[in-house]
Amino acid sequence: MQNVLIISGHPNLKESIGNATILGDVTKTLPEAEIRFLDALYPDYQINIAQEQEALLKADVIVWQFPFSWYSVPGLMKLWIDKVFVHGFAHGSSAKLGGKKLIVSFTAGAPEGLYSPEGLFGHDIGHYLAQFETTALLCNLDLQAPIYTCGISYAGRDEAKVREQKAMAKEHAARLIAAIKDAAPALKMAV
Repeated sequence: MQNVLIISGHPNLKESIGNATILGDVTKTLPEAEIRFLDALYPDYQINIAQEQEALLKADVIVWQFPFSWYSVPGLMKLWIDKVFVHGFAHGSSAKLGGKKLIVSFTAGAPEGLYSPEGLFGHDIGHYLAQFETTALLCNLDLQAPIYTCGISYAGRDEAKVREQKAMAKEHAARLIAAIKDAAPALKMAV
């Protein structure tokens, strides 16, 4: 069986609708996947580097699950990457992560239409993914197609909006689960 490691980069999952729903559905469908909730593990931002690197070494498939924050990962997840993905471990001549599969999965608050040359941000969402492509290339990770959902925002959360966001998150979770199963063929038989 292939090992799946999911890094939850949400800074406060207790306040999440989208990421919490996604991770809840993944947990139900793939209970053997290890999920590391950075907000719960490191509320003081003191990353246990050895423990995180050990979890990565055991993984065949790595998933980064997070809310898009200022066109990147949230601060805690950025710190995690800075501390854990160091030269000699994640990249360089003695790197240890080569060949593992990486899935980048995220929610964005803005509607997808704003991520276009004609939209407010002036770029499609793919332009913001170059940093993940470069990281995967540097670390010799096999980057899979990204899984993302736009329009899951903290703004205006009335009951109807919450229901809509949960439905969007469940659809996202289904796509993520399918991507994980595609990346880890042994899971197709086990689940």
